[in-house]
Amino acid sequence: MAIQTQNISIEKSETTKINSVDFSKLDFGKVFTDHMFVCDYENGEWQAPKIMPYQAMTFEPSARVFHYGQAVFEGMKAYKDNDGKVFLFRPKQNFDRINKSSERLAMPAFPENYFFEGLEALLKLDNDWIKPGIGNSLYIRPFVIATEPAISASPANTYRFMIICSPAQSYYNSPVRVLVAEQFSRSANGGVGAAKAAGNYAAQFYPTSLAQKEGFQQIIWTDADTHSYLEEAGTMNVFFRVNDKLITAPVSDRILDGITRKSIIQLAEDLGITCEVRQVKVDEIKQAAKAGSLKEVFGAGTAAVISEISAFQHNEELFEISGVGAEDSYAKLFKQTLLNIQYNVSEDKHGWRREVK
Repeated sequence: MAIQTQNISIEKSETTKINSVDFSKLDFGKVFTDHMFVCDYENGEWQAPKIMPYQAMTFEPSARVFHYGQAVFEGMKAYKDNDGKVFLFRPKQNFDRINKSSERLAMPAFPENYFFEGLEALLKLDNDWIKPGIGNSLYIRPFVIATEPAISASPANTYRFMIICSPAQSYYNSPVRVLVAEQFSRSANGGVGAAKAAGNYAAQFYPTSLAQKEGFQQIIWTDADTHSYLEEAGTMNVFFRVNDKLITAPVSDRILDGITRKSIIQLAEDLGITCEVRQVKVDEIKQAAKAGSLKEVFGAGTAAVISEISAFQHNEELFEISGVGAEDSYAKLFKQTLLNIQYNVSEDKHGWRREVK
């Protein structure tokens, strides 16, 4: 059945997969809802967007995305409160960032009205996939790929913007052990580190696999020039608590401007916690660990919100972190505070929630 909204044509799925899904045993990012949003860029402009049943797509083997990596994406979530209301968390930040990422890869910006009308129509259509309860959510993946069938090394003339959604359950992650990078780099000055480009993540897989062979789950990335400064943890921004002070690296063309990161910085100010945004030397954190003043290290991102780090190794020196799991930890405080805002449990004085009506 086809429906027309102001800008979007909607083809509803005749069947639903939801009854075959065990929502208590979800593998993150492997189950997808019944519908997807699609909009093509042709002849210098974005065409009429549409929502259709989730399905496979056909592309030419010569589609430029396969050869030159013109692909960017976002990660965001929808949350349902106990009254059945659905909320997004700071979605304008995601919209702005995907267009910033697109610009860096010479891809066209996507219209804001198409983005929000399409996203909200998609969430209304697949509303039953959004389960209430703190921790349960619908992970939302907007992305853009170059579709023009040509293998000359230049920007494509055609693109596809899509949104797909995947239900996610409560994310109770165990603290991880990390290896501080001494050879490999996530990004470099003047590169694409600040963009959510697909290739950034592909390039992390190999060094991360080497770290895993040594018994570590992730890498804390260091600057490409000297490997002296700590920048990101895996695919997350990273925070260090030294005594009662929080420290995190500034964003740059190497470091992603994380939405959870900037939310934590604001919450720290709200809670009266000193948060320094500055370059963080590896040696500084090692000395703090030796002195016993390094209380916590944690990553911050959309999927897990907060991921605690229990130990790190650098130059064959292993450091266990004492404050992991403590009831008065900043990691627990920030995670609970954020979740309460996202699930409409507490006041949202910064206007971060956007209700899907």
